[in-house]
Amino acid sequence: MEKFTKLTGVAAPMPITNIDTDMIIPKQYLKTIHRTGLGKGLFSELRYREDGSENPDFVLNKPAYRKAQILVAEDNFGCGSSREHAPWALLDYGVRAIISTSFADIFYNNCFKNGILPIKVSKEDLAKLMDDAERGANATLTIDLEAQEIRGPDGGVVKFDIDPHRKHCLLEGLDDIAQTLVKAPKIADFETRMASARPWI
Repeated sequence: MEKFTKLTGVAAPMPITNIDTDMIIPKQYLKTIHRTGLGKGLFSELRYREDGSENPDFVLNKPAYRKAQILVAEDNFGCGSSREHAPWALLDYGVRAIISTSFADIFYNNCFKNGILPIKVSKEDLAKLMDDAERGANATLTIDLEAQEIRGPDGGVVKFDIDPHRKHCLLEGLDDIAQTLVKAPKIADFETRMASARPWI
């Protein structure tokens, strides 16, 4: 998993409440078990018209936001079904952080497991960050995970809370498997001692 330390990137405003996982990645894209290639389906029902052409009104199709790495959204982001394809699609598109007032629990957990930082802020702070994100080409935010700060284009700072263990895993780029491998020497030592003490097992 790629480490998340500090990110400076364009923030796309998505002033929509209850963005669910089917909106993030519709069901027709769930046939694959691969994590790559799903970016093309991200928000596909909003990004594309019925004839397959781009919807110019959708935020990620606007020139200023095509390479957005941060989403600023309203309450309850990631609700709906528990599909892990949702964070896979976001990551494959290039999104590394999502800012909202609240997230669905399973989606929130899946983000951390895939190297995406979901940040919870107050309604007041979200309004400020949404205003920053609506500046188009000037909608650049800096997220400093170590300092737990979001810095706006005008120098304003929003602080955020995060579980210390999840913060550590993102800073070090540790997914569940990598966390286990960190303890590989202790596991090997235990197995050796067990084989010696209980050779019949």
